[in-house]
Amino acid sequence: MLSLDVFRGLTIALMVVVNDAGGRVSYAPLNHSAWNGWTLTDTVFPSFLWIVGVAITLSLGKRVTAGASRRELLPGIVRRAAILFLFGMAIYAFPHFNLGTQRILGVLQRIAICYLIASLIFLYSGIRSQVLWTVGLLAAYWLMMKLIPVPGYGAGHLDMEGNFGHYIDRIVLGHHNYASTHSWDPEGLVSTLPAIATTLLGVLAGHILRLKESITERTVRFFLAGNLLVAAGYICSIWLPINKKLWTDSFTLLMAGLNFVVMAILLWTLDIRRWTWAARPFAIFGMNAITVYLASEFLNEALQAIKWHNVSLQQVLYITLFAPLASPPNASLLYAIAFTLCMYTLAHFMYKRGWFLRV
Repeated sequence: MLSLDVFRGLTIALMVVVNDAGGRVSYAPLNHSAWNGWTLTDTVFPSFLWIVGVAITLSLGKRVTAGASRRELLPGIVRRAAILFLFGMAIYAFPHFNLGTQRILGVLQRIAICYLIASLIFLYSGIRSQVLWTVGLLAAYWLMMKLIPVPGYGAGHLDMEGNFGHYIDRIVLGHHNYASTHSWDPEGLVSTLPAIATTLLGVLAGHILRLKESITERTVRFFLAGNLLVAAGYICSIWLPINKKLWTDSFTLLMAGLNFVVMAILLWTLDIRRWTWAARPFAIFGMNAITVYLASEFLNEALQAIKWHNVSLQQVLYITLFAPLASPPNASLLYAIAFTLCMYTLAHFMYKRGWFLRV
């Protein structure tokens, strides 16, 4: 679907912009929330997982309808999840490959885990059970975070050091946590449970897209479901605050609600009104989202690793070409936009030649 490709493309473009700022000073919306609360940047990762869920319903649902058995589909699902996980490991290993502190979890790793589990739930359950799985995962996470005591802190602490999720990361992952924290991972073990629920909410959105209704009726369903989820997220935040790093239930519901609303807007704009003139670049981005993500991560790592008089090549480019043009936040944004345009050039090159990376 054009709307889904454009949504994926918008998400990957925003991800490249926020991940590849030139300097250290950025606009507040282009930084993750320090702890509780959310910014525009915090919407990127849950949007990816939600889109993965939609794609699960559309792709696997189509193949099941065509007569494919679960036995036929399982090897492809496991293979894809394994490749995504290994890609994620490679990103964090490059360029130093220090296996002693190699980060085990991360963005693509979480996508791989959520894709695998959500696909299995989709194949072996119906819509009602998928709803129950979503509620059950959120309830289980809520109970863990609020009721299980952490040594030295007690139960129910949701600060950075005293919460149950980070306690588990410290024990299980040890030196293999996120490099910026060393003791916990924002894509950690416990918070993967509500992340799977995010993916399942995308699966449920895919069921709406597959309904034999007019596109207008489905768009209304998306808009209503999105607003209800946003309201539910803010209500839940009274007891469990909106927090991306913890991936709280309130964050899960709020982000999924925003995704439903954005999808409704795209359906209305692109599929009903046919205002597609500005959508093509983002569709091209979305058709090779994994390629763009991998290329942007590896290129950024390479620019950081290559030194010129003890200054990274990335900083040389930023200081020489962009810093003289504007204030630090604007110069940083200009660099990020230029980097994103380079990634678009790659995506457009592949699109023109019919090259699409299929994992």
